[in-house]
Amino acid sequence: MPAAEAQAEGNTYELAFHVLPTVAEGEVASVVDTIKSHITTAGGTITGEEAPARFELAYEIVKHLEGRNRKFTSACFGWIRFTMTGEAVEELSAEIEGMKEILRSLVIKLTKVEEANPFMFHESISQQKVETVEIDEADDSDDEDESDDDSEETAADAEDAVDGEDED
Repeated sequence: MPAAEAQAEGNTYELAFHVLPTVAEGEVASVVDTIKSHITTAGGTITGEEAPARFELAYEIVKHLEGRNRKFTSACFGWIRFTMTGEAVEELSAEIEGMKEILRSLVIKLTKVEEANPFMFHESISQQKVETVEIDEADDSDDEDESDDDSEETAADAEDAVDGEDED
């Protein structure tokens, strides 16, 4: 496919979003439908999605609603993948940010590898495929220093032993 045709079709993007926890569970689907209609109205083609599901946030997010700042510790997270031109993505982002039901959103341009391998967030959480491993880098550097010292001592001991055999 010539580069001009690929540019005319647009790039692949992913819109990740948090729906406010104050939105009723039954209404979350209508919020997603609204987002999808914004995408298609802007000339985009939807290529994939993960339906929003509620989960606890890693930290509190503050959003100004109804004249005051409100803190949220949970939200419904989902994502939609689509193809669209770059100019239309800027307009879409502004429309999504203006939706009062959305706590936070992010649009990213996907690489070919990301396009081919979508990450299913809710599936990985439920199957606990994601594991956090803590590494203390200070301990690693100390271990390396100690192993170097040990090898130097071993070489010195071997020389002394050889010298001791010569004296006999």
